[in-house]
Amino acid sequence: MSTSTPSRVHALSTSPAASSVASPEMADQLWEAVAVGDEYTATDVVLRALDDGADPESVLVDVIAAVQSRVGEEWAANRLSIAQEHAATSINERAVAALALHPAARRHPDRGRITVACVDGEWHALPARLLAEVLKLRGWRVDYLGAQVPVPHLISHLHTTQADAVALSSSIATRLPTAHAAITACQAVGVPVLVGGAAFGPGGRYAHLLGADAWAPDAPAAADRLAEGPLPRPQADHQQMDDLPHLADQEYTMVTRSGDALVRTVFRALEDAFPAMRGYDEAQRERTAEDLAHIVEFLATALYLGDEDLFSWFITWTARILEARGVPARSLPPALDLFLHELKDFPRASRILRRGLEALTTDHPTAPGTPV
Repeated sequence: MSTSTPSRVHALSTSPAASSVASPEMADQLWEAVAVGDEYTATDVVLRALDDGADPESVLVDVIAAVQSRVGEEWAANRLSIAQEHAATSINERAVAALALHPAARRHPDRGRITVACVDGEWHALPARLLAEVLKLRGWRVDYLGAQVPVPHLISHLHTTQADAVALSSSIATRLPTAHAAITACQAVGVPVLVGGAAFGPGGRYAHLLGADAWAPDAPAAADRLAEGPLPRPQADHQQMDDLPHLADQEYTMVTRSGDALVRTVFRALEDAFPAMRGYDEAQRERTAEDLAHIVEFLATALYLGDEDLFSWFITWTARILEARGVPARSLPPALDLFLHELKDFPRASRILRRGLEALTTDHPTAPGTPV
C-alpha cells in the first residue's frame, strides 16, 4: 500500500438577456480557472455571472458546488494531487466569499437564526459554507462557525445566541462518533439539529441512526426543510447509548484505544506477509502506515454504527484509489488478515473484517465518507 495543463479561461462574456439560472458553461469556465489555480479568473467568472443576472443560489449550487464535486472526482482518479485539490478548494472558497459580497447576494434577514458548523475534526468546510450562504439568501440570520468546531464551544455559542436550530456538516464517516456527541449536546440544551454531508450516508441513514432531528441531502433541500416550519424540539433526556445499544459490548472503545498499537503491530508484520513491502522507500512506508491507520479508523466507525457495509465500502474504495495511483491493491488482504489475527477475540470486529475481505473480490456501490 501507498498511495496537459488546461488553457487559461476567458472571462465570462456579457449577455443582455442572461438567464436567472446559471448555465453549464459557467461551471466549465470556473473549472478551467480552478484547474490551473487562477483565483482571479475564478472570482471574475462568478462576479460576471451575477452582473449578468444569474441567480446567486444557482451560482452557488450549480456552478461552485458542481465544480467542487469535480475536484473530488479528479483527485480520486489521480488527475489532481492532494495539494492541487486543496488549492482548488481554497479558490472555490474565495469564489463563495466574493459572491457573498456582491449586491445581488445581499438579503435582509427576515426569518430566524441558524448556526452552521462542521463537527470537530471535520476540515471540509466548503459544504457548510455553501449552506450558510444559501440560508442567508433565503432570509435567515446565520452564524457560520466554520471547520472543526469543538462541542463545548458550539454549546457556549448556542447559549449566547438562542439559535432556532443547528446545521451540522460532516463529509468523512470517521467523524460520525464526534457528530453524535455534538447532536446529543445540542439537543440537551434544547436546540434541534439538522445534519448533512456525505458522512451521513445515502438517504441520511446515519443521521437517523444518530438521533438527528432532520437531514438534508444538499443546501437547497436543507433550506427548504427549515422553511417548512420549526424542527421538532428534542427530548431533554436523550442519551447517546439510547441510539446505539450495541456499544455496550465495548468493542468500539477497545479498538479505538488500541488503534496506535494495532497499526504498529500490523505494520511490522506486514513485511513478512507482503514481501514486496521490503523494497518500499521511506515515503511509501509512511503512506502504508497512513493507510493502516485509515483502516483502523473505519473499522472503529463501523463498530460504532453497527454497520458492516461501511467498512466493506471503504476497503473497496481504498483498493480503487490505490489502483488509480498505480499501486497494486494486493497488499490489502494480507493487512486485513493481520488485523483479524490481532482482533480474533472481538466478534463484531472480526465479522466486519471478514466482510471486508469478501468485498475485495466483488463490486461495491459508491457510499459516503471519503477521506479526501
